[in-house]
Amino acid sequence: MAGSCAGRPLPAGPRSLADALGHALAEPLLALTDLPSFDTAAMDGWAVAGPGPWRLGGAGLLAGEEPGPLGRDTAVPIATGAPVPPGATAVLRREHGEADPARDLLYDRSPGPVCEGQDIRPRGQECRSGEPLLPAGTTVTERVLGLAAAAGYDRLTVHRRPSVELLVLGDELLDRGVPRGGRVRDALGPLLPPWLRGRGAELIGHRRVPDDPGPLGEAVRSSPADVVITTGSTAAGPVDFLHDTLRSVGARLLIDSVAVRPGHPMLLAELPATSDGRARRLVGLPGNPLAAVAGLVTLAEPLLRRLGGRREAGPVRLTATAALPGHPHDTRLLPVFTSGQGVAPLPFDGPAMLRGLALADALAVVPPGGVTAGAAVDVLELPGR
Repeated sequence: MAGSCAGRPLPAGPRSLADALGHALAEPLLALTDLPSFDTAAMDGWAVAGPGPWRLGGAGLLAGEEPGPLGRDTAVPIATGAPVPPGATAVLRREHGEADPARDLLYDRSPGPVCEGQDIRPRGQECRSGEPLLPAGTTVTERVLGLAAAAGYDRLTVHRRPSVELLVLGDELLDRGVPRGGRVRDALGPLLPPWLRGRGAELIGHRRVPDDPGPLGEAVRSSPADVVITTGSTAAGPVDFLHDTLRSVGARLLIDSVAVRPGHPMLLAELPATSDGRARRLVGLPGNPLAAVAGLVTLAEPLLRRLGGRREAGPVRLTATAALPGHPHDTRLLPVFTSGQGVAPLPFDGPAMLRGLALADALAVVPPGGVTAGAAVDVLELPGR
């Protein structure tokens, strides 16, 4: 939904491997060398030349050493990961070899013949130099860092992560203790920051803003973030000042409510640029917790993904194992539990409820009228499961 309104990804630049974690690749990751870059022993044992028995020679080869050539009908001890010497035809595993020091010979005691290339990882088995390893848009995880290092990289060209400021609105919210005196606990303050960080955002601010147009306008006007995310105040209630605030700061509404339940009052606006010309956006999430999560998954997350240069993540098509109730006219986002290729609904799915969401691992995209058992349905993955 937000992709067409997000504009271009944020600028890219080189970063050290450690600093690239969590960013998205701005260009394909190409192998800088063959992997492995030389024939390598896959097991501890002996590098052998020919069918055997073999003459024992040499003190043994360890990882990190560069061996000389191995003569015909000769064997030399070798460690896993060590380069295989030129002339070797196979590696005989330690448990399959019997050395006779008195005669200086090595015998094969393996259950079958030692085939050429046995227990040798040949050069280029994993990839060849210049081969694409990962496409642009891939998120740099710990696993990607390991692959990049193995392929010879010291730095990666990645997009800047979008900076986000979270403004939690509502005078009725409590920061601690049980709900009391007509007030409720702030559930979104603890829920959203780790979710946003896990989705590639650089969270530069998180604060509470009262239901007052003055402080709200100042907070929106002065925020340096690429994306301002607000919770609450998106509807037309007596203290819902967000629309008036956006008009007062000169914002341009791009999305103003959607045909989705829960979450229909969500909005997306283009804010005036910063003094250095940097574009800014505002995502308005509804105040009800499940409705806010619906807006986060369908509006905020795609926007952050686009700005951060990440690949688009579409829904997964699964089968409903039970009927999924829908809204009469709008699309419904329903917390569900997935198992294999099936998806089942969960209770406690009201817009102000989090109990069903805490058990869910996805949101089913239920069209108007619902989905019958056995029918296919799109699901959106939830993080943290």
